Amino acid sequence: MPGAVDDAQPAPTTGAVGRRGPLRRKVAAYVSLTKPRVIELLLVTTIPTMVLAERGLPSLWLVLATLVGGGGAAGAANAFNCYLDRDIDEVMNRTKRRPLVTGELTPRAALVFASLLAVVSLTWLAVLVNVPSALLTAAAILLYVVGYTMILKRRTSQNIVWGGAAGCMPVLIGWSAVTEGVSWTAALLFGVIFFWTPPHYWPLSIKFRRDYAAAHVPMLPVVAGDTKVARQMIAYTIAMIACSLLLVPVYGMTWVYAILAVGLGAWFLALCVGLYRRALDPSRGKLDAMKVFHGSITYLTLLCAAIVVDVFLPL
Repeated sequence: MPGAVDDAQPAPTTGAVGRRGPLRRKVAAYVSLTKPRVIELLLVTTIPTMVLAERGLPSLWLVLATLVGGGGAAGAANAFNCYLDRDIDEVMNRTKRRPLVTGELTPRAALVFASLLAVVSLTWLAVLVNVPSALLTAAAILLYVVGYTMILKRRTSQNIVWGGAAGCMPVLIGWSAVTEGVSWTAALLFGVIFFWTPPHYWPLSIKFRRDYAAAHVPMLPVVAGDTKVARQMIAYTIAMIACSLLLVPVYGMTWVYAILAVGLGAWFLALCVGLYRRALDPSRGKLDAMKVFHGSITYLTLLCAAIVVDVFLPL
């Protein structure tokens, strides 16, 4: 009878769901430690760099091996950051739902997870990609965990400027994965990301200024007025545009890339200038810092796309 079959199954099914629920939450908690959205942005810069280094399409295996190893290493660095900054995360509204704050994971578990992920990722890169890429990745982890999180973040308003160098490392890693070394082109790509980081991150800091102030993190928007922050964003943006255009003579990019780089740079610079004008004169309208934040992501994504398109134009 159908009814008898249905009545015989509920206990095991309920138990299975109950077991899967906590496991799924635990896995999700570990994944959240790695900050997947941050990793996505880092990997966006790796593929165009590898295409540029190869002057074409690298082997699919090399690309996948580099992305997996690099993504794992970035996740390890982010997990170390969550472990070290759990006191800050507890204070800030933006981060108070992270697993070390809610108690979903213990600090010891997070530290073990971060350490294992770092070791596995570096070993993966050394064995399946090359040793230079693994060494550069190790340097990136140290820059982010020690340089930024442990030393700079709580001590200086320029924390994100110098600590942000860790976020520039994927371009060097991607280049070395193909060539087993670095070059002036890779250095310029590093410069693009380095100078892009402050105008990308400071708008977010403006929005969450009170959070950072409550956590005693001296982000520039916490210790300086909006006008000064916007002026510095403009300066960094100009330097970023200069690095992007130097790729034309140094690497030999075509006029197509040059036009796209100029157009994208001018558009993003206009966003920063608009922020400055509103900070200088509030009657011009509301200070929409997040418009610049989202614009920075669009700029970097489209610039990377322009690099890829330019490389394949002769084909």
